[in-house]
Amino acid sequence: MADRWVRPVAALAILGIVSACGLPQVGPNKRQIFAGSVQKEGDAFVVEVNDRVTRATAVVPAFAFSTDFTNAAQVTADTINPGDILGLTIWENVDDGLLTGETGSARPLEEVQVDSSGFIFVPYAGRLRAAGNTPNQLREIITARLQEQTPDPQVEVRRVAGDGSTVTLAGAVGGQGVYPIERPTRTLSAMLAHAGGIVIEPEIAQVTVIRGNQRGKVWFQDLYDNPKLDIALRAGDRILVEEDSRSFTALGATGRQGRVPFESQNLSALEAIAQVGGLIASSSDPTGIFIFRNEAEEIADSVLGRSDLQGAQRLIYVLNLKQPNGIFLARDFVIRDGDTLFVTEAPYTQWTKTISLVAGSLSPFANVTTLTNAGD
Repeated sequence: MADRWVRPVAALAILGIVSACGLPQVGPNKRQIFAGSVQKEGDAFVVEVNDRVTRATAVVPAFAFSTDFTNAAQVTADTINPGDILGLTIWENVDDGLLTGETGSARPLEEVQVDSSGFIFVPYAGRLRAAGNTPNQLREIITARLQEQTPDPQVEVRRVAGDGSTVTLAGAVGGQGVYPIERPTRTLSAMLAHAGGIVIEPEIAQVTVIRGNQRGKVWFQDLYDNPKLDIALRAGDRILVEEDSRSFTALGATGRQGRVPFESQNLSALEAIAQVGGLIASSSDPTGIFIFRNEAEEIADSVLGRSDLQGAQRLIYVLNLKQPNGIFLARDFVIRDGDTLFVTEAPYTQWTKTISLVAGSLSPFANVTTLTNAGD
């Protein structure tokens, strides 16, 4: 007799509790998200993704060097710079010459470093400007000066070390340090290769060049896809190689939650879902994939077909993978830095939780009924 009324009463009680308190959730469901839309007096625009929306929102960061970088010609490796070390050898065609002891003998001078002003000192020739000249041009200058002191001098000028024209490499390269600009390393890609290459994935590597008060940045891969970006280097350039710092946040019914770094230059919503382990077959709702974003005014106007918006707008983009073209739309929709990807739970999951809660709560009553029947 007791079994007839205990179970219905218990079920009604549990359902009442569930309806009053609600079930545990990983976040809002579809109905709750749509309830926060501007159309329902919320503060965010909820937009279903279609081909027009994917085109309007396909904005990715474009890096490039300015014309000051790309139009700069390659410096000749023979040009002497302040800090370079030169080797000088002088032959004289007389006995008891100025610099030699015997006729025709050569007198190598000690290695001479070009000072910070670009000058060197040569005995009997005086203080000469070396920076900006090639070794051959400097040879002619020294020869002209010495001819006033000794007949038919023969001069040899060698660039022993070119450390006066250097660049600095830092970040994710094989060998950080200061490197001279030499004949094989006059361009950006050549210098990176000389320093051991990059030590991070090429797809997410960014290369920044700082020249004085100018700064330029490119993707590493673009150096090879667009030869014009392989700029000529200048003395004093600072080169920094670093990993792409962009990321998005994944929440809800996905395989992995948290802050997720980009793994490619252009990341689609489909790739982002795959990057966090995909949807969970037992709980994810493929019709409820949301991307939360603060959208710039001009893009929000284009997406919403308006022209009266002011400032950045909160937009929530909705993807439905069950639509005939849902996979294509997810593949074409571009994820941007700072986006939040949220996947809602399937209605079936909430129903399962309800049934489990009700069934679990009835167990004590079932035990009481069992004991009562046993007593009868």
